[in-house]
Amino acid sequence: MQTDRELGAAIHNLLVAKGIETPLNHDRGGLRSQDYIASQVHSILFGLGLDLEDDSLRDTPNRVAKMFCEEIFGGLNYDNFPACTAVANKMGCDEMVLVRNIVLRSTCEHHLQPIYGSAHVGYLPNPNNGSDPHPAGKILGLSKLARVVAFFAARPQVQERLTEQIYAALAYILGTQDVAVVIEAEHFCMKMRGVKDPESITTTSKMGGRFRTVDSARMELLQLIRRP
Repeated sequence: MQTDRELGAAIHNLLVAKGIETPLNHDRGGLRSQDYIASQVHSILFGLGLDLEDDSLRDTPNRVAKMFCEEIFGGLNYDNFPACTAVANKMGCDEMVLVRNIVLRSTCEHHLQPIYGSAHVGYLPNPNNGSDPHPAGKILGLSKLARVVAFFAARPQVQERLTEQIYAALAYILGTQDVAVVIEAEHFCMKMRGVKDPESITTTSKMGGRFRTVDSARMELLQLIRRP
């Protein structure tokens, strides 16, 4: 996957300005070495009374540290932000673009339990036909919508903030507020502990521009999301 460090830095500054950035330690932005994380995982497992000399557990701290840094929490590092080159809307597309059922894998920041579900992301391109008040309309490769979702999901999260972050990043990249993000997810911190509710699904949404002000645009989006 191609990445864009400069775009990632710009998105980070945008989220900070909007007050929707993930709480980060200013020491390297919250990033530490895998060796440091492995040592802390070792301490936790030792504190639980596990025998870390056993051949089944000996490498667990290193495995967990690698998983945290390179996989499930890789979205904490803005050097990993996906390259998202938006192109001019030369074809004059003026109808909704919607990608449904993007697989969402994230982690609850309160108990470090999985969040698993679907994201639906749509936007209204501004037609570049000379008569539109936004002549610099843009469109974005469909896979980039999914990659932006995956980037912000790959960190300790709360679903409400995750929804806001995806919206803000895509609105910035596309240069329009006509963006909608709807997330439906199961939270294992509710399924596996606490209330132990195995059936609940949490839905959050962020809609801007015409999705917020034009009822027909909002209804069309929701109807398309609900299609079997």
